[in-house]
Amino acid sequence: MAVIRPEWTIANPLASGPDAYAPPDRRAPEDPPSGARVAFLRGQTGDRSQSNEGSARNLDALIRRIAGTSMDEIDSVIRELEGMRQMLRDEGERVSREIAGYAGLSQASMSAMQVISDSLRAWKERSE
Repeated sequence: MAVIRPEWTIANPLASGPDAYAPPDRRAPEDPPSGARVAFLRGQTGDRSQSNEGSARNLDALIRRIAGTSMDEIDSVIRELEGMRQMLRDEGERVSREIAGYAGLSQASMSAMQVISDSLRAWKERSE
């Protein structure tokens, strides 16, 4: 499958990310923002060590929250799978009982057919 790119993407073939595919008038500016603006955007207005500690705590809390959600989801899936396994075991036992009942009924019907056949044969021999 061939990918056809617009001609404006050929101007900078080494560019990566979504800006490489955006039309030139809709791309983000290439010059980085000033240091004060970067600090404002990152929420770092003050002592860097306090900011780093706060960021580390925020990151730790975020990771715990994400991991906790994932672990809860995994536990939920495990409980669901265990329930499905139990249901399959119960259904397997039920099917086994049904098959055993069918085999018993089939054996009884074969015995009844044999008795009927023997009776008809004896009745036919007496009438001749």
